[in-house]
Amino acid sequence: MSANNSVTLDERFRRLVNPTAHLEKLAEGCRWAEGPAYFPAGRYLIWSDIPNDRMMRYDETSGHVSVFRHPSGYSNGNTVDRQGRLVSCEHGNRRVTRTEHDGSITVVASHYSGKRLNSPNDVVVRSDGSIWFTDPAYGIDSDYEGHKAESEIGACHVYRVDPQTGTVTIVADDFVRPNGLAFSPDEKLLYIADTGATHAEDGPRHIRVFDVDPAGKLRNGRLFATCTAGLFDGFRLDEAGRIWTSAGDGVHCYDPDGTLIGKILVPEIVANVVFGGPKRNRLYICATTSLYAIMLPVNGAKTL
Repeated sequence: MSANNSVTLDERFRRLVNPTAHLEKLAEGCRWAEGPAYFPAGRYLIWSDIPNDRMMRYDETSGHVSVFRHPSGYSNGNTVDRQGRLVSCEHGNRRVTRTEHDGSITVVASHYSGKRLNSPNDVVVRSDGSIWFTDPAYGIDSDYEGHKAESEIGACHVYRVDPQTGTVTIVADDFVRPNGLAFSPDEKLLYIADTGATHAEDGPRHIRVFDVDPAGKLRNGRLFATCTAGLFDGFRLDEAGRIWTSAGDGVHCYDPDGTLIGKILVPEIVANVVFGGPKRNRLYICATTSLYAIMLPVNGAKTL
């Protein structure tokens, strides 16, 4: 293990970490930190503290930490769309929303076929403006991360919101608990985590990958990787298509061929990550009670 808490499992990982770059703790005091989203124009990060029903803000230029929104509808996953707007999954309100530039909130999705969603978890926006999100039941399982309720849909799916019509369609219906998701840099692949092991002893703890056809449908789903420590949750890709994913002992890095090539060890269970900084080479890490960051000699996939 190096001084920066990185573990090289494959020689391909050695050039992806800098031995002089250290893991920094930037904020603490959360109950379950999740959903980091980076805003390049303002050089700040928004993340969710789900059980505390708030969203936090980290100013990259000053290091100042503040409350961005409270209450937040028990927000979980967040992302930034091509217009620089915040898109959020709200466990408590059981919906996906967009925060407009004037601060007003637009509901993107709240129902499927007339039934309320479970508790949208993570979200990504494709370059065509379509919004893709996962809808497990974690926010309705108890009052800890939302409001306890019965599922109206009766299952946990992955959805797509059409950018022109706003129509919500199911793109994957064979997940136990769909969780984090991200497109490959060329958007020809979609990676989706399944954390079904939280509800079934032998449940899935893996990431699957799908081909995305021009019409926005998923094809040829197959296993990409199985977590070797805890569960995968949220993840992001770098410019070369490598996956940097949360895990029980830190951040795991996977080559596009599915090989676990290295880890960045973190002293808390990691929930999600995002690349930030002016050059997209600072990896922000949401881990249980805290926000961490580490500078890397790689750049996050460009999505804006």
